[in-house]
Amino acid sequence: MISIQGLTKSFDQLEVLKGIDLSVEKGQVVVVIGPSGSGKTTLLRCLNILEVPTNGVVSIGEKILDFSRHVSNKEIVEFRRQTGMVFQSYNLFPHKTALENVMEGPLVVKKEGREAVRKKAEALLSKVGLGDKIDYYPFQLSGGQQQRVGIARALAMEPNVLLFDEPTSALDPELVGEVLKVMKDLAKEGMTMVVVTHEMRFAKEVANEVIFMEDGVVVEKGEPEEIFVAPKEERTRQFLRMIQ
Repeated sequence: MISIQGLTKSFDQLEVLKGIDLSVEKGQVVVVIGPSGSGKTTLLRCLNILEVPTNGVVSIGEKILDFSRHVSNKEIVEFRRQTGMVFQSYNLFPHKTALENVMEGPLVVKKEGREAVRKKAEALLSKVGLGDKIDYYPFQLSGGQQQRVGIARALAMEPNVLLFDEPTSALDPELVGEVLKVMKDLAKEGMTMVVVTHEMRFAKEVANEVIFMEDGVVVEKGEPEEIFVAPKEERTRQFLRMIQ
């Protein structure tokens, strides 16, 4: 489903990603862990081209972008439609209801019919446990509820891949569980997901593969049992000792 080859990203003289190679099979959940500044979020943002890679080849499904050449805005827009992004901060439109937030993408970007979009949005909000909150505005919702609206909004675009950038880090601890439950349910349904998170329990329970990044490179990757029980690299062991 996802293939990354030789991905680099620089901001002026600062090289943030230093040649990432990665593949994700359809239906897999890949969790990316690592210290702050390791390049995790930049990797996600390069996957849906919110940041344009400096070099490398990225493919999702049948869409391929080769950044050794010029890539047009049209190619980027088409590629981005393969992915749905769930951000650390919820980024909801404050003047729109939960329902309107979820409807926005299919209406504006995909030009779908309003009635069909409304039905789909209502179903998605019910799916994330917010069927009774469709007419609420973001200020009337808790952080966990807003994040679940964000997940429904991403799903409304019918992406092949969902990308999560620390989706629970801005939440109060008691609200984390409700968001992780939705993510676990999506994993059970076979949604392909790449998740940057500090929730190690989620990684242990749900991930097919865990990737440990530091300083713009993949230090180690493997199944959760390998990474959390018997990591091969000393730097991985140091990191896990600090956070567990």
